[in-house]
Amino acid sequence: MNISQQSENLRIHIASHAKNFKLSWVQLGQGLYAVWRDKLYSAWGFEKFEDFCVRELGIKKPLALKLVKTYFFVEQDEPVYLKKEFSESREVSVIPGYEGLDVLRRARGHKELTREDYTKLRKDIFEKGRDASLVRKDLTVMIKERKKIDPDEARQERRDQSVRRLVAALKSFKKDMETLKLVQPGIIEEAESLLKRLEEENAHDPQTR
Repeated sequence: MNISQQSENLRIHIASHAKNFKLSWVQLGQGLYAVWRDKLYSAWGFEKFEDFCVRELGIKKPLALKLVKTYFFVEQDEPVYLKKEFSESREVSVIPGYEGLDVLRRARGHKELTREDYTKLRKDIFEKGRDASLVRKDLTVMIKERKKIDPDEARQERRDQSVRRLVAALKSFKKDMETLKLVQPGIIEEAESLLKRLEEENAHDPQTR
């Protein structure tokens, strides 16, 4: 075997390992999903799913849940990814890892996005092999562009937030003044009266329900 052939074999060997590396999360995600779904961790002496992940596997809760959710998404919405033919028919550079699929999962759950939006993101991940961080940025931009805010609705939301802050401040003031006795009882009564009126107004305002 000449050097050229050896070099080519090494290239193929490395590509094969890279492909296996990208897909290795699937079996872990599938196993974690089964443990989470059937609460198998209880039979193994763990009170919570995350306790099993951290103490037994050394995997932190956020990553474990991401793997579980991503696997479930793939199984339900993109089962083609789990087929052997999928990986065999694609170059390693365009096989998405779990990070890219997690972005796609998040996109599926956003009601603001259209089917065309999802199709574009899917194409970027499945066919172009675009980096997950870039697709995540695209997703953020899409959501902002699709989300239309009614000026009246925005104004009402600002009003509600202001009222909630005022109510919280009055409650804190009333509690402190009653405890420390730093003001006349009449002032506390006025604060209590205003607090009651604000709460009643909010309760009867149909726009705040």
